[in-house]
Amino acid sequence: MKTKDWFTDWFNTPYYHILYKERNDADAQLFMKNITTFLALPKTTHILDLPCGKGRHSVFLNSLGYQVTGGDLAENSIKTAKKFENDSLKFTVHDMRETFKNKYDAVFNLFTSFGYFKEDKEDLLILTNIKEGLKNGGYFVFDFLNADKVKLNLVKEEVKVVDGITFHIKREIKDGFIFKHISFFADNKQHAFTERVKYLDLKKMTSFLQEVGFTVTNVFGNYRLENYDSQTSDRLILVAK
Repeated sequence: MKTKDWFTDWFNTPYYHILYKERNDADAQLFMKNITTFLALPKTTHILDLPCGKGRHSVFLNSLGYQVTGGDLAENSIKTAKKFENDSLKFTVHDMRETFKNKYDAVFNLFTSFGYFKEDKEDLLILTNIKEGLKNGGYFVFDFLNADKVKLNLVKEEVKVVDGITFHIKREIKDGFIFKHISFFADNKQHAFTERVKYLDLKKMTSFLQEVGFTVTNVFGNYRLENYDSQTSDRLILVAK
């Protein structure tokens, strides 16, 4: 990758959204309904969705009656999300490594949107910002892939055709990271991007949270909020205060 931060380029391209266009909105909405009910969040709750992408979780949370702010580094995603704004739904370009101007009742970090950085200190900085951006008694909801299951079932090579684009995908786990190498030909040009997220299992993520002063209150293994099992669960979902 030419740039220091792989996600700055990749998340801002139209191809990222083409590859992942089949993301399941029903799953996302089920999770948002379940977690807000489980936490018994009153409708006065102000939720920060960070990073929010094009805003699919934010829009749905807002439809449930919550005040929502969505922040994301990808300017193109925020441009799209801004079309959905209303009095109680706002979107802004925000880098998670920067502190927040406001304090929120809850911060949601969804769909494996963490662990992008080589240095642990950068991940810890993000968690510190989130901790400081929460009001007293506020909740942090963390939704990540289940690294242990990914390792057990690693699909090393895959080809996906979406909207006439053939994406060649290779996956590997090395040096404490899960890598996904994506190459494809589109718009008369060959493209290559690499996604990289830290191998964060329950133990490591819990230690990160504790280090910045969070206490983990709940651990779930899927969007139905069932118990977490390191071998079989699809997700690693943590609630912290």
